[in-house]
Amino acid sequence: MLTPASVDDYRELARRRLPRQLFDYIDGGSYEEVTLAANRADLLALRLRQRVMRDVSRIDTSAKVLGQTIKLPLALAPIGLAGLMARRGEVQAARAAEKAGVPFCLSTVSLCSIEEVRQATTAPFWFQLYMMRDRGYVRELLQRAEAAGCSALVFTLDLAVLGSRYRDTRHGMNGGLTLAGRLAKAWDTARRIGWLRDVALGGQPLVFGNLAAAVPTGKNLFDFKRWVDAQFDASVTWRDLDFVRENWRGPIILKGILDADDARSAADIGAQAIIVSNHGGRQLDSAPSSIAALPAIVDAVGDRLEVFMDSGIRSGQDIAKALALGARAAMIGRPWIWALAARGESGVTEVLDILARELQVTLALLGEARADKLDSEALLARE
Repeated sequence: MLTPASVDDYRELARRRLPRQLFDYIDGGSYEEVTLAANRADLLALRLRQRVMRDVSRIDTSAKVLGQTIKLPLALAPIGLAGLMARRGEVQAARAAEKAGVPFCLSTVSLCSIEEVRQATTAPFWFQLYMMRDRGYVRELLQRAEAAGCSALVFTLDLAVLGSRYRDTRHGMNGGLTLAGRLAKAWDTARRIGWLRDVALGGQPLVFGNLAAAVPTGKNLFDFKRWVDAQFDASVTWRDLDFVRENWRGPIILKGILDADDARSAADIGAQAIIVSNHGGRQLDSAPSSIAALPAIVDAVGDRLEVFMDSGIRSGQDIAKALALGARAAMIGRPWIWALAARGESGVTEVLDILARELQVTLALLGEARADKLDSEALLARE
């Protein structure tokens, strides 16, 4: 039995437990997965500057995000359909984040509803919004999030249309499998006894909590995808942020920024924070990695709003690199969903503990006792 030592170990545990179509849904990217690979390669290419003979006996990994002090400069990014990976998965992840003292963000397309997560936790969490054609339904979602005490709204910008994800097509997530393909898929699923018992039989896997009033329930994922294709609004522009601001009184975080001009537009409309993100390499392939895009965006707007970064973070060293290039905090998606699939709430807790320890060690070896003091001096210049 594998004793997990790193985030990648939880990826392997998730691969063993999940049906192949679900593992590839969370693991894969779009097209040839060039950007997916670049997210990791560009982070790994950054070299850290080791310093010695400094007092690092007391390491402080805390950060201030949107006026709140959190224990790590880290948040759990929104992941759609997380409840398919473990029973009531969003609740389990939110509890683990609360114990770790970091924010959790609930996806619009979660299996657990806003109200279910609120009832299961005591700390406020963030809510992520996709703009839909039915603005009345969007307004209702925002009202529900406010009533539940959600402390920030994460508005995702980079999903005007869904990226072409070859792995999903090959596994029939979008329909179209041959008879042989359906039989192979059924056999693969039947072999995942733990997942079948935990999720398929006990987890209401086809009830979409926040969208239960709109999406057909208890049928299949194709119905859900058809609804998404019909409802996600490709006509959204910066002007539509006026609608969001009219219906949400809390902080607004805009997710999916890779360009400095778009970052300036976000600052101009009054967003409190942005997330430099390429959707984990799942949207526009051959777009830049998030870590490569980060410095120019920080230079452009870092004094006007808070800048977070996601896509590619797998270790405490990666978090340190993001902070050194100007991010206020990093966000993780795949690490927590792999851990959730592998071991539920305890798995997410374990991954957050690993990242915390790795960040502490990295800070000590950089000769910096405080995470919020990291800057470009922690990195070696590229040759």
